[in-house]
Amino acid sequence: MKIEHLFKLTICVGLLGVGSSTQAKSLPSPITDADFHDNGKPSVAKVELGKNLMFDKILSGNKNISCATCHHSLTGTGDGLSLPIGEGAKGLGITRDTGSGINAVHERVPRNAPHVFNKGMKQFVQMFHDGRVSLDNTYPSGCKTPAGQNLLTGLENILACQAMFPVTSGTEMAGQAGENSVADAAANGNLSGPGGVWDQLAGRLRAIPEYVEMFKAAFDDVSSAEDITFAHAANAISAFERVAWRADNSPFDRYLRGEHHAMSKNAQKGMFLFYNNPDSTRVSCGDCHSGVLQTDHKFHAIAMPQIGAGRGDGYDGYEDYGREQVTGVIKDRYKFRTPSLRNIALTAPYGHSGAYNTLRAVVEHHMNTVKGISNYDQSQAVLPSRGDLDQHDFVLMNDASRVAEIAAYSELQPMNYNHYEIEKIIDFLYALTDRGSVDMRDDLPKRVPSGLTLAE
Repeated sequence: MKIEHLFKLTICVGLLGVGSSTQAKSLPSPITDADFHDNGKPSVAKVELGKNLMFDKILSGNKNISCATCHHSLTGTGDGLSLPIGEGAKGLGITRDTGSGINAVHERVPRNAPHVFNKGMKQFVQMFHDGRVSLDNTYPSGCKTPAGQNLLTGLENILACQAMFPVTSGTEMAGQAGENSVADAAANGNLSGPGGVWDQLAGRLRAIPEYVEMFKAAFDDVSSAEDITFAHAANAISAFERVAWRADNSPFDRYLRGEHHAMSKNAQKGMFLFYNNPDSTRVSCGDCHSGVLQTDHKFHAIAMPQIGAGRGDGYDGYEDYGREQVTGVIKDRYKFRTPSLRNIALTAPYGHSGAYNTLRAVVEHHMNTVKGISNYDQSQAVLPSRGDLDQHDFVLMNDASRVAEIAAYSELQPMNYNHYEIEKIIDFLYALTDRGSVDMRDDLPKRVPSGLTLAE
């Protein structure tokens, strides 16, 4: 263990008054440029291109929604909702409506829009709540995805692989079959072929001279419009996310780098409690939320409430089996990826279905998961209301037998932190927020090359 880490842990132990019999766990090493793809420094031209693509509705079937609608700088790189309201709606964040008339949304997106902070780090080898996109060199693209062998090649990293898929979802960006040719291709499962989703979207970009010049400046293998593929677009979006939404200058980061007064004493106490449960017979928060990003990158069942219309599993389709949908293994039922807790104060609601709207509520759920789901307060959900959608939102949570089954799968035993300890842990969680992420207005372009409006 490094001397400075021993010093930090000694401080924490002293602050807590923990006896010498308590075995303190080592703190992680601080983040460096080397932890990111491209050492965290992709070209300026590529980042600028990605910035425009991120906010341009040209990538949606009906040209009415952008990637940033659900991953926006003004909403903590998420959307502020429990479950996203995708293609067909208007507004941003909690002001987003459900659309109207023939353009009204057909359903809520079934899972919460996760934040994108630090997703450009190399330690992320799986994406989405269920990990359905993962690094795998046995595939031509380098990633195992729902597209199988048909994913485009030339993708630079897993974040770029992930960026290929929201545009293929009818609910998220493509639109419904019959509304546009992109939606028709998506409905027919044609993603990569001629006339497929990615081919059509690349064609739109090739037809915009300003974008062609931006692609030529960003990529050595693009010398004309004909060279542009959607893989180039995904690589550019990845570059923007890696730079704009890197967050590694929180008080915790500064503490790890030797600034021992960067965190308050309460946050330091909470840090020790987070990584070390004083009750040695119990797990600690850091057992799953481990490492410098507070995630073990694994999948766990912790009885998170399931709201919305579900993912087609179990009880009339209202359930979401999580990781089991990817592996087909029943022991993975209700397991979801451990999220990074970076900038957690900015990224509510929490959980794969966004069931908890406050940091305290989701922390208390972890203290006793069975009690948490059994006593879930449905007012925590942040869901734009519409009668036909509302009637589906709590069908599962109103069925005691289904709630009991989800609770039975929970692998997280009660942690038994007391009220004082929970308060300090929350202080530590706030210390995971990079102040540079509090105001990200400069991440927005003033306009986009397509000429479409930025207003959602």
